[in-house]
Amino acid sequence: MLNHARIRKGVILTLCVLIVLALLNNIYSSIKGNNNIFSSNSDNNSNKNQGNKKSKGASDLFGLGRNEKDEILQQLDKLSNILVEQQEKRLIQLERDNDNLEKQIKELKKPSPNSSLRERLAYVYPYDLNEKFPAYIWQTWKYGLNDDRFGIDYKKGEEQWAILNPKFIHDIFNDDTANAVIRHLYVNLPEVIKAYESLPHLLLKIDFFKYLILFAKGGVYADIDTVPIQPVPNWIPENVDSNEIGMIIGIESDPKVGLNWKKYYARRLQFSNWVIQAKPGHPILREVIATITEITLTNMKPGTFKMPRETEMEFLSEVMNWTGDGTWTDVIFRYFNDYVLSGIFSKVTWKDFTKMEVPKLVSDVLVLPAFSFNAVESEEEKTVEQVHLKNNFPPNHVIKDDTHPLAFVRHFRDNLFISKDTVLQDEIKN
Repeated sequence: MLNHARIRKGVILTLCVLIVLALLNNIYSSIKGNNNIFSSNSDNNSNKNQGNKKSKGASDLFGLGRNEKDEILQQLDKLSNILVEQQEKRLIQLERDNDNLEKQIKELKKPSPNSSLRERLAYVYPYDLNEKFPAYIWQTWKYGLNDDRFGIDYKKGEEQWAILNPKFIHDIFNDDTANAVIRHLYVNLPEVIKAYESLPHLLLKIDFFKYLILFAKGGVYADIDTVPIQPVPNWIPENVDSNEIGMIIGIESDPKVGLNWKKYYARRLQFSNWVIQAKPGHPILREVIATITEITLTNMKPGTFKMPRETEMEFLSEVMNWTGDGTWTDVIFRYFNDYVLSGIFSKVTWKDFTKMEVPKLVSDVLVLPAFSFNAVESEEEKTVEQVHLKNNFPPNHVIKDDTHPLAFVRHFRDNLFISKDTVLQDEIKN
């Protein structure tokens, strides 16, 4: 909105300055003229008469009548209105020019339709390793903060993310707001929107959403069933420059030898996706988005795919291999083993990350130990392994509680988006 009062004040002030300058010029001219008159007068005039003439000259200069004053004020007001009107027209034109410029910029950011999906993703959201990690924390949940169904433990976790990171922008999306933001961020990538909206289960959408929001905006994504132990900036070791890191991930599963990991996980060693920190446009996020989009559009063709029910054993396996940790892990290893993208010559496998107890920087990805984003709560009467087994998952090689200096997040491992009446957990236990 235009600030008319401020514009009028500025115009009037400018006019006053001009008037004062004009008056000073008239004074100077009048005095100069009076001096010439005085010099031609007879030397016989007394000092008193000369003083009277000077007083008269000054009186003629400043002694304006009421009508003259009113006329000057009217002219000033008229001139002020004209200048204000002109200024308003200029500002309106500037606003129109700015709108046109923004439209042109959007058109320039619109990728060529002949490019591949990966090329268009990179064009819309380019990657810059040297930029800072954006100070965002993203979460999503089906209930609002004021809803009684939100969950006490989840609310405490949400509050803790905000308390430990007061300088971060913290947003929680529900189903409707998540759909709206994805449609906005990927307006120039219609197949991505189509894939997102075509996913047949909410759990698939949540996985896809976390990659999409991080690719476009960067920052931290955290599942609602997580509780931070330390502030986000503490995740980066002191001996590592943040300009060397484009993504921070943790290990989800690194089970002990002999355990039937295939019953619970999609890969022998699996990277977690419940907490991720990334800079916008990271190539791993680009690849996982393209991969999920391709899988989804293929699966959604008539007669080609049927999603297992939540009560079927294949359900979690399908989720992990579609949008979840299985696909996420595959994409990360593909990135590590692509020399052009990662700059790594030697082959990288799961064996490079098993039994890790300290962070490892691989290319521009900081990989944290399994307990960093999956620390167990310290309990005097229970061993950390017993706590880890509470959800019937096989224990990892390295388990630490939340008092460890590299423990950053606790994860409840709840089946957040599976219906309450499902008997999937009972089937897994059996």
